[in-house]
Amino acid sequence: MQSTARGEGRRLAARHRNIELGLLALAVAVCLAGHIDADLALTGKMPPGLLVHGLALGGLAGVAHLAVRRFAPYADPLILPLGVFLTGFGLMLLDRLDISYAAAHARKGDYQKLPAAPSQLMWVFVSVAVAIALIALIKHHRFFQRYVYLLMTGALVLLAAPAFFPGRPEDFGAKRWIRLFGLSFEPDEFVKVAITIFFAGYLMASRDALALAGRKIWGMTLPRGRHVGPVLAIWVVSLLVLVFERDLGTSLIFFGVFVVMLYAATERTSWVVLGLLMAVGGAAVVGTVEPHVHGRVEAWLHPLDIYKEHHDPAIISDQPAEALFSLGTGHLTGTGLGSGRPWLIGFAGRSDFVFTTIGEELGLAGVTAVLLVYLLLVQRGLRTAVGLTDPFGKLLATGLSTALALQVFVVVGGVSGLVPLTGKALPFLAAGGSSLLANWLIVALLIKLSDSAGRTALEPAPPSPDPLPAQAGPAGRSAAPGGPAAMDPSQNPSPTAPSGPNPTAPELTIPRPAAPGPDPDRTEVNPAAPHPPAEQSPYGYHQAPQYPFPPDPATA
Repeated sequence: MQSTARGEGRRLAARHRNIELGLLALAVAVCLAGHIDADLALTGKMPPGLLVHGLALGGLAGVAHLAVRRFAPYADPLILPLGVFLTGFGLMLLDRLDISYAAAHARKGDYQKLPAAPSQLMWVFVSVAVAIALIALIKHHRFFQRYVYLLMTGALVLLAAPAFFPGRPEDFGAKRWIRLFGLSFEPDEFVKVAITIFFAGYLMASRDALALAGRKIWGMTLPRGRHVGPVLAIWVVSLLVLVFERDLGTSLIFFGVFVVMLYAATERTSWVVLGLLMAVGGAAVVGTVEPHVHGRVEAWLHPLDIYKEHHDPAIISDQPAEALFSLGTGHLTGTGLGSGRPWLIGFAGRSDFVFTTIGEELGLAGVTAVLLVYLLLVQRGLRTAVGLTDPFGKLLATGLSTALALQVFVVVGGVSGLVPLTGKALPFLAAGGSSLLANWLIVALLIKLSDSAGRTALEPAPPSPDPLPAQAGPAGRSAAPGGPAAMDPSQNPSPTAPSGPNPTAPELTIPRPAAPGPDPDRTEVNPAAPHPPAEQSPYGYHQAPQYPFPPDPATA
């Protein structure tokens, strides 16, 4: 029965891999169709190098699929196709913007006329290769549980490093980059992955203490004072990032992931309320004191004031207003790929304003479709968390899904005017090697986590050992109660016809050991005393009886 169930689980896993392959082909085909549509609208010609581009993207997706089929056969069949679709869709948007920027800035000396798609394509190969290596080399997600404090130490060093590097005018006051030897990268993108792993390990070990009840105020049970320390520490670190690096997005994601994982570990609403109050209070204070953050808040509250002759000097960017104009132009179905003017927003392809291209040229329908793809990817991560059995894996899948969801929220919310602009990159779509690599690491981790959850769901658990070991009969058959020997008259002679060296009376009783004390129902066992011989051992002490019926509960 167990081998049959295992074979059925393997067949279902193979069916999932076939579904994944079909979805990968569909994702690549949709991205190539958008690529053709945009180039025809912009230039009237087929995109050059379309065949090479299609083969490269399809081949990369095929190699990733083979890696998942070999090293994570029980993984969720939607996670990889969703990541490939978002990546290919981002490449299509960057190529479409490169054509417009090259034409609009042909006579200018700024870097906006330089294409972003070729560099992003190189990072796509690097990111998917690293994800494949992680899937192949990491046997189980609990491998990271051994190095949670090492990862946390490295994450804090990386998080603090950009504050010591000089900023550039094109960074608009934010300090999120480390620049060495002509190369630059955003460490906060990798910090969110490392810190999520640390949170999972820390909360798994401390969830019982954090779940203890404290004082009850206004009908809400607040945690005890000595258990609020970790939350205060994370709150202080997020505020320091906000002050010294002027990075609103990272601090929001950093603190938000911790609060959500804390709630998942303790199931206490008071932690969420406390976290929200601390986040809002800290952001309000820093937004008032720190000039760069204050300027973002003012631009969010009064986006059209930039066009006034006299406006708040803190408002130095017209991008929030231009983003609203771009989204409003798209209406329901958009102007069509290549038919809009999203290039009027400066460096939209290299920032979070790539989202306005979707809103203008694909309209509300396209925006909704892209957001649903993100939502589906987050949902598969949370579904993986539900299917896992170990607390570390549950918290890790929850944290990674939350980090992705929060980053999409702060980017889309900033562009659409829901929250202040944060400057974070839209996952998979915006140009940026650091962001793309970090998000593909999240995809690889979710694939490994879903593989563990799939094994638990599709493979039957091995039979648990019998707590009362059976004694083999003459032919090697079990003589345990209810076993074959008990049902076979030839192997289980009746009590009235005893055979063998241990004859019994018609009415059997299980002998009870003699009690040395005055209380006949209480037996004091000396652990140092030797056990009696097996044939004289009382039932339930260290060996199963030789009788074919259940024991008397009073003697067990």
